[in-house]
Amino acid sequence: MPKADINKAGWEQSEFPILCETCLGSNPFVRMSKQEFGRSCGTCARPFTVFRWNPGEGARYKTTVICQTCAKVKNVCQTCLLDLEYGLPTQVRDTALGVTSDAPTSDINREYYAQNMESQMEGGKKTGQQLKGTSMAGKEMLKQLARTDPYYKRNRANICSFFLKGDCNRGDDCPYRHERPIAASSSSSDPNAPRLLNSFADSAGLAPPADPTVTSIYLAHLPDSRIAQTLPSLDPQNIKSVVVISKSHIAFANFKDRDSAELAAAAWAPGLEIHGKQVAVKWGRSKAKAAAAAGAS
Repeated sequence: MPKADINKAGWEQSEFPILCETCLGSNPFVRMSKQEFGRSCGTCARPFTVFRWNPGEGARYKTTVICQTCAKVKNVCQTCLLDLEYGLPTQVRDTALGVTSDAPTSDINREYYAQNMESQMEGGKKTGQQLKGTSMAGKEMLKQLARTDPYYKRNRANICSFFLKGDCNRGDDCPYRHERPIAASSSSSDPNAPRLLNSFADSAGLAPPADPTVTSIYLAHLPDSRIAQTLPSLDPQNIKSVVVISKSHIAFANFKDRDSAELAAAAWAPGLEIHGKQVAVKWGRSKAKAAAAAGAS
C-alpha cells in the first residue's frame, strides 16, 4: 500500500514508543523489535507500529497495546496505560481533574475521533488533557497520590499455570514465577483506583460512613441554588436526584448506589468550587440516625 494511502487511512508509523520509566525497565541497553502495522489499537482500532522488548533480567516481554495518538490524548504509557506524569490509573486522574470521557464507542466513530484529536493536538505539542483544561485542586490531589519512583516488580514474569495445578516439572528452568497469586477484583475498572481515591477522601475528612445505605452528599454555601442541578466532575447517569433548598443555599445530591457516592466524595475531596466560590461538602446522615434523633426530640 502506498504511503500516501496509509496516511489518508490514519495508520500510524513511529520510530519509538511512548513509555513510562517502569515499562522501559532498568536496563539502559534495552533492545526492541519493531513491526509496522503489527496490530490494531486497543482504543481506536487503527493499525499502528508495535514495539516489543524485554525490560530486564527476570522480566517478561512487554509490548505496546495502543497507538501513540491515543496515548497522547490520554497522556498515558502505551503499555501499562498509567498516567505518564503521576503514574496513576486514568480513573484516579480523571476523577480528580473532573474529566469525563467523550470518546465514541463504535469502531468507525472511534477512528474519526482519534483523527480529529490528532489534528487538534497541533502536531504533538499538546495532549488531549491540556486541550480540555484541568482543575488546580485536582492537581494538588494528584501530587499527593503520585507514584514518582519506578516499580520494576510490575515487569516480573507471569505466574506459571502448571505450578498452580501442581504439574510443572521445569523447576528453576521455568520462565514463569512459581508462587500463589493474590485474589483480584472481578470489576472491569482499575482495582487500585477506588483504594487510592478513598484514601485521599479519608485524609480530607470525607471518609465514607459506616452505614452502607448512605448514598447522599450534603452541599452547603452554594452561590446559586440553580447550578446544583449540574454538578461538576460527575456522570449525570449516576445521580438519582438533587434536592435543592434555595432559601438556605444548600443541596443534597442523592446517588443511585454507594460506589457512585464514594466516587463523588473522592472527586470533591480536594475542594469543590462553583462559579469561583468554595462549597462545603459532607456526607449525608444515616436514615436510622436521623429517625432516632427525630424520635428523641
